[in-house]
Parts: sequence; C-alpha cells; structure tokens
Amino acid sequence: MFHLSGNFNLKSSFYMKYSLGYLWDLASVITEKELKVRYKSSFFGYLWSIANPLLFAMIYYFIFKLVMRVQIPNYTIFIITGLFPWQWFASSTTNSLYSFIANAQFIKKTVFPRSVIPFSNVLMECLHFLCTIPVIIFFLYVYDMRPSIDWLWGVPLIGIAQMMMTFGIAMMLSTLNLFFRDLERFITLGIMLMFYCTPILYSGDMIPEQYRFLIDFNPLANMILSWRDLFMNGVIDYHQIGMLYGYALLFIIIGVSIFNKLKYRFAEIL
Repeated sequence: MFHLSGNFNLKSSFYMKYSLGYLWDLASVITEKELKVRYKSSFFGYLWSIANPLLFAMIYYFIFKLVMRVQIPNYTIFIITGLFPWQWFASSTTNSLYSFIANAQFIKKTVFPRSVIPFSNVLMECLHFLCTIPVIIFFLYVYDMRPSIDWLWGVPLIGIAQMMMTFGIAMMLSTLNLFFRDLERFITLGIMLMFYCTPILYSGDMIPEQYRFLIDFNPLANMILSWRDLFMNGVIDYHQIGMLYGYALLFIIIGVSIFNKLKYRFAEIL
C-alpha cells in the first residue's frame, strides 16, 4: 500500500476521501514532495524561482527601456509586477500538461482524487510567486515607493482568483493532453502568443483602439492589471477583480466537466 507520509494513507475511508481537510493535506504533501524533487541537490534552491523572471526582466528592460526607450515610469517595477504573476500562470499551465503522465504509477496503483495532482502544481507555483513579493517590495523602496496596507487583503483576493482560474485551465489541459499528446506543442505556442497579447511589457493605453479587444476579452489581462494596480498604486480594482473571478469560475466549470467525463479512462490511457 502506498503511503505519502506517516499516518497519511491514500486508501483512507470514504468520508475522508471527500473531506476538504483530506484534500488539502494530500495536496500539501504532494506539493512538498514535488518541491523536494525539483530542488534536490540544488545549492540555491528556491532562489531559482526568483532568478528566472528577474533575468527576463533585465533583458526586457534593456530592450524596451534602454534601446527602444519606452516612456513608462518606473519601468523595472512595471515589468516585474507583470512578469512574476505571469510566471506563476505560465509555469502552472505548462507543468500541468505532464502532471498526470509524470504520476502515472500513482494513478494506476492507488486510489485518491486525481484532481489534486494539477492543483498541487498550481499550489507549488503559487509558493514561488509569494517568494517574489519581497523582491517587488525591495524595488519599490529603490524607486522611493512604498507597499500599501491594501496589500493585506488585496494579495489574497487576487491570488485566490488566479489560483482558481489557473487550476481550471490546468485541470483541463492535463486531462486533454492524455488523449491528444500534440496538445502540448500548441499550448507552448499559445502561451507565448498570450504573453505578447497581454500588457506585461507595455501598458494598456499604448494599444490602438482597434486592438483594445486584446485586453477587454483577455482574462490574463485582468489578472496582470489587477496585480499591477495593487503593487504599484495600492489600488484594488474590484470591477476588474470581479471579472477575474467570473473567468475563474468559467474555467473551473469547463475544467471539472472535461476531467469528470474522461477521468475513468486515465488508467487505460496511462
């Protein structure tokens, strides 16, 4: 029988299998295991979760601010407040493509809620994102700016919405990728396309009027702009965040529907 830790048994009682406490404990244990595997024998450990987006921020700063001379104040903070939450989303969705495949032996041999696997990927990247917030605070002080008291409820408010939306997308992609293995190639290209269609490197008001739909109908734009308003201006745009929760619920409904329809075939496919 497969044990995750101590008394924690995957083949637990019917009641425990469907309790929220059990699901959270299971997700926490799987996330902890994935973190240990990822950073095993790594000297810098979790610092790599910060180094990657920071390196891209330096590259984009050089290209857009120093070479192309984009007229956006405090451009370093502008970039990282978009890149850090984007990294959370992009890494979660990309890793989710292989989440069921990587855990094929567990799925075949043990009984547990399969949806916990993509959720643990989202949770792990969420922890990485939280590690980047001190970096944002550092750059705020460098540019003579300060964190707002609104961060105390703004960060959880936006963070839960992003986690919900990302989990819905991750569950949908991880399920479909089992049956359509070419999907991973399209998703990689799609994420790259969405990166440039989302106001991360540029501000929304720089987009010509005829292309405003790239923001108006882009849930990732709502996500990035919500974070940027909070981090840079200390503003919680409840209308924008409300739209983000709407998109999150939509993606969860789609993701759960696809997952529930196909989950019974996982063992035979894997």
